[in-house]
Amino acid sequence: MKFLQSPAVKVGLSISVATGLYGISFGALSVAAGLDFLQTMALSLLLFSGGSQFAFIGVVGGGGTGAAAAGAAALLGIRNFVYAMQMNAMLGPRGWRRPAAAQLTIDESTATASGQLDPGEQQRGFWTAGAGVFVLWNLFTAVGAVAGDALGDPKLWGLDGAAVAAFLGLLWPRLKGREPAAIAAVCALATVLAVPLLPSGVPILVAAAVAGLIGWFTHRPVPQGLEPDIEPYAEPYAAHDAEHMQLPARRQEPDAGRSGGRSAEGPGG
Repeated sequence: MKFLQSPAVKVGLSISVATGLYGISFGALSVAAGLDFLQTMALSLLLFSGGSQFAFIGVVGGGGTGAAAAGAAALLGIRNFVYAMQMNAMLGPRGWRRPAAAQLTIDESTATASGQLDPGEQQRGFWTAGAGVFVLWNLFTAVGAVAGDALGDPKLWGLDGAAVAAFLGLLWPRLKGREPAAIAAVCALATVLAVPLLPSGVPILVAAAVAGLIGWFTHRPVPQGLEPDIEPYAEPYAAHDAEHMQLPARRQEPDAGRSGGRSAEGPGG
């Protein structure tokens, strides 16, 4: 089928499978944190943001209140608000597509759409990645939740702290470079100092507030605009789109002050 030959569709489908499979671990860890099957599925269906979901169950699993867990999830979800503004300008959804696009605006769909030059490819990339991740993430969340129920008491398996470990796994790839590592260290110190003074779950909000303040006072303008965390747009696809639009392929300008590149990482997260 011609649709499946689209570079954006190929990227969207591959990201959907890789990201969706990670839903198994979320489902199992959510049940281990104390949520039941329906609560776990509600998080994946309604919240639908991997990082925010892991933050929520991490706070709950650590003994935090529901309000603290919701606050941590909301803070991590702020980036989706920025993504939504970009996708609205790029895709211009109308009618029923607007609320659907709002729900499907995540790291993966934004990155796949932003990596395309052709407007049609942008549309196909966004909807393929967004819908694909949504279906597979929820499907495998259910599989993980059922498996988690079958395990019984998570403490018997040493899984009571697994949600926190999984969230750390999501965070770790972002700590490349001295500045991100320094910010993480300051936030960790703020959390440690807040633990004896504040109720369980609140210290993570303190850490988020500290990170936000650091970003506010040290941010620098980015001339190329918003860049998603994931960069699935490979060079063969760039050449394909450039040829299709009869435009010269984009060229990487040399940057004497930087070296290396970014690594891709997965949902929503």
